[in-house]
Amino acid sequence: MTHSRSALIVRAGWEGHSPVAATDLFVPHLVASGFEVRVEESTSVYADAAGLASVDLIMQCVTMSTIEPDELSGLTAAVRAGTGLAGWHGGIADSFRASSDYFHLVGGQFASHPGKPASEERDGSERDNFVPYTVAMTELGRQHPITEGIADFDLETEQYWVLSDDLNDVLATTTQRVRAGDPWHREVTSPAVWTRQWGDGRIFVATPGHSMDVLQHANVRTIIERGLLWASR
Repeated sequence: MTHSRSALIVRAGWEGHSPVAATDLFVPHLVASGFEVRVEESTSVYADAAGLASVDLIMQCVTMSTIEPDELSGLTAAVRAGTGLAGWHGGIADSFRASSDYFHLVGGQFASHPGKPASEERDGSERDNFVPYTVAMTELGRQHPITEGIADFDLETEQYWVLSDDLNDVLATTTQRVRAGDPWHREVTSPAVWTRQWGDGRIFVATPGHSMDVLQHANVRTIIERGLLWASR
């Protein structure tokens, strides 16, 4: 197979999001789509601005980590020049909490996943954070190539409450309900799938993807696979 495009996978950070297994899941899709795939286990690759210039797509899965100034500068410059940036869940929306400039780049930051209501018993496991919720398509989402043909669907996993801005083109949303014992007093809708134009570069984010079973959900996997291709230069 001839490779017409290059993809860089950057995976690191918190192991709870299975960065190796999760990114490996999408490598066959990238290869079949004509990408030459390179994998890096550290964000230090972002400091190589010249090397990033030839990359068409960065697929990032880095949760709760830190990024050095020269790394962020290299990543931002690459995206502005046309390199695509794509990812899911905490691997892109909760990557570098200490960096407001990174938040500015990707357009959304994980704030919380409130989890089970106070009225339900918790057992201390990660399932305390799982709730049933709907991923609801927007009008744009019903027409966009990433989500076209995908109806609203339900998940039971972490539901991300996201802080974001209106530069994002939101393809799907999720709404936090108000339950007994919650401190918020009205429903809060957050983007669940969005795209963002930054300079000449395209950014794709999907908030579902906490675990392998969610990533292998037919709709979630399709959205991410399409999002990777859409974001690429």
